Amino acid sequence: MKLKVNIKQFSSQSFLWAAIYMLFSLAANSQVTSSIDSTAIKIGEELRYKIQVDVDSTSLVVFSEEQTFQPLEVINSYPIDSTKKGGYYQLTKTYGITQFDSGAYTIPKQKIIIGDNVYYTDSLRVQVNAVGIDTTKQKLFDIKPITDVKKTRSSLWSRMAYFVVILLIIGGLLYWFFWRKKPLTDAEKIAALPPYERAKLALENLDEERYFENKEIKTFYSDLTLILRQYLDEKVYDQSLESTTDELVFRLQTLKAANQIDLSTNTIRNIETILKRADLVKFAKSKPDFELAKLDKGTIGLEIEHVKEGLPEPTEEELLQDLKYREKLERKQKRNKRNKIITLLIGALVLTVTVLIIRSGFTTVKDTLLRNPSKILLEKTAWVTSEYGAPGVTISTPEVLARQLIELPEKMKGKVQISSFAYAGSETPIDVLITSSKYASEPNDGDEKEVAIDVLKATEGVLDGFEKDGAKNIISRNEQFITPNGQEGVKTFGAAEFLIDDILTKGKYVVLGFSTPDLLQQIVLIWKEGDVYADQIMERILNSIELITLTEEQK
Repeated sequence: MKLKVNIKQFSSQSFLWAAIYMLFSLAANSQVTSSIDSTAIKIGEELRYKIQVDVDSTSLVVFSEEQTFQPLEVINSYPIDSTKKGGYYQLTKTYGITQFDSGAYTIPKQKIIIGDNVYYTDSLRVQVNAVGIDTTKQKLFDIKPITDVKKTRSSLWSRMAYFVVILLIIGGLLYWFFWRKKPLTDAEKIAALPPYERAKLALENLDEERYFENKEIKTFYSDLTLILRQYLDEKVYDQSLESTTDELVFRLQTLKAANQIDLSTNTIRNIETILKRADLVKFAKSKPDFELAKLDKGTIGLEIEHVKEGLPEPTEEELLQDLKYREKLERKQKRNKRNKIITLLIGALVLTVTVLIIRSGFTTVKDTLLRNPSKILLEKTAWVTSEYGAPGVTISTPEVLARQLIELPEKMKGKVQISSFAYAGSETPIDVLITSSKYASEPNDGDEKEVAIDVLKATEGVLDGFEKDGAKNIISRNEQFITPNGQEGVKTFGAAEFLIDDILTKGKYVVLGFSTPDLLQQIVLIWKEGDVYADQIMERILNSIELITLTEEQK
């Protein structure tokens, strides 16, 4: 599932909320204040964060148990202190928080419920300092000397080895399936013989001594008559195998009378005699002696030769049937050859994919074959570098950002001008948003120094937009951000669970803020957690951001 936010709704509401938040955030916190006992602590030192609420005796105040101080950690939660002052009560809730990494951190706003209304505290800035180490008491060691490392083989050699192995395997498969002269098995050699030669060979392999030694006389006569019947079935009468002895003899006599086969009466009589003797052995348990069985075997061989000599020359129809059989056999051989080629191609494909997986990894090959949208976006040869807004933000993105129309409320018109640009949609794996909010300048008598817009408060408006769109468990951290052309801003980044198709999906975000006394520029990036290609896209985008500054004449 792609990580998506309703970008039109987000760009038109969340950034608008950020602008409104900047104008009216102070008015909503008149009953709630927050403070810390120090703006700088050491790593692991407890920092006491206090929330004070002034209410009358009838108001119900709830300090949410879901308060989050990320990236700081809560180590103590103290009881609520209540003090009566005149006609109202002052409630104080204290939390003990800390951080185990040095740096500058922002304590996010906290939620307090008073009656049916929700209030938020201001965000506060705190510095966490590293603990100094006395190097005079710490034992030091010399720097280790440079160690020679054996050079590894060039990747070119490994690639060549892969291709040589592939060529050898493909050549071996071609030789085995197509070029190698395959030896015939004994069964294939026998099946390829003409019926007469096949019958004579079967008689030669019929060892009567072995049958009699094992007292298998019945099996001997069954095999002996089967050789005769198979030959007659192929050359004389195609129902010889399933016919009884009388039916077969009658058929031979009929063919002789019709001059369809030149057989002597003695040949037919000898065939009949041996077939009936075989019937007696099989069904009446007769037991001829060894010499008679040996004589019957020789007689069958002689009569097969007589049948062969008595057969007429093949007719044109028989020759045509034989031709059709050969054509059918050729089609079968071609089909087998085609199947072997298909098998070989599939094997080569599997082998190629296997080699690619070994070289590049399974994930890369899978994403390439399945056309992962993030990978396609990252590997676009021509990214778009353009300037958005006035004064502009120059940024490189895989696709051009489209202008977003934002409808301002009546009370905002004349106080702020917002221009917004975005690349997002149901088919895009990332969201890129840029907005510029220009506020109307207030009269200044010249004695007061102009102060830049509070970027952190504006960022809180963006995070509120996330919450309004259903995001949960928003974790944020702030740090300084400097563009390649030296413009300083604030980077708020972290993770959240975004509501996508009624399912909470883990994602990442970055909010960049730059401000002057009357201008706020924000860049928001959102993408799915665990998408390595989207991570690279976002890193490339962040490294391309530059702000265009205006000269006094342009202003």
